Amino acid sequence: MIRSCTNHDLLEIYTIINDAAHAYRGVIPSDRWKDPYMPVDELRDEIAAGVRFWGYQLGNQLIGVMGLQEVLDAALIRHAYVRTAYRNQGIGGQLLAELRAQTERPLLVGTWAAARWAIRFYEKHGFHLVSERAKNRLLDKYWSVSSPQVEASVVLAESSPGHRK
Repeated sequence: MIRSCTNHDLLEIYTIINDAAHAYRGVIPSDRWKDPYMPVDELRDEIAAGVRFWGYQLGNQLIGVMGLQEVLDAALIRHAYVRTAYRNQGIGGQLLAELRAQTERPLLVGTWAAARWAIRFYEKHGFHLVSERAKNRLLDKYWSVSSPQVEASVVLAESSPGHRK
């Protein structure tokens, strides 16, 4: 079951993000990796900045989360993670479908260029990589990321947002 997350889910969201983010260890630039990947205070800051999380619940446990943040005229997919033990079972795709239903704005997602599995996931679900020039413009307009992170990132845009509704 997919549901909107609440403040009571904070520690489970934190646990899911930090479990799943271990896939980045040794893949993303070493100066961008930290453990925990997202400290709980940073997660609180993201929620305070408008990231709304939806979670995939199995029994009484959240096993996947995906955030949506509306910024200016776009909606950003933020912090999409599924517990390691539950990957490749369609949970991410179901969460993405739910977030698509939550907004009519064009969807964008930023991820690490080295995270080829994440890029393939979004391409499979109707997104395409934008050009380097567009990436730099979009990251500057919609995200707050450092220059080294900009260099190591890609942005994907929904190929045809009109097909959603």
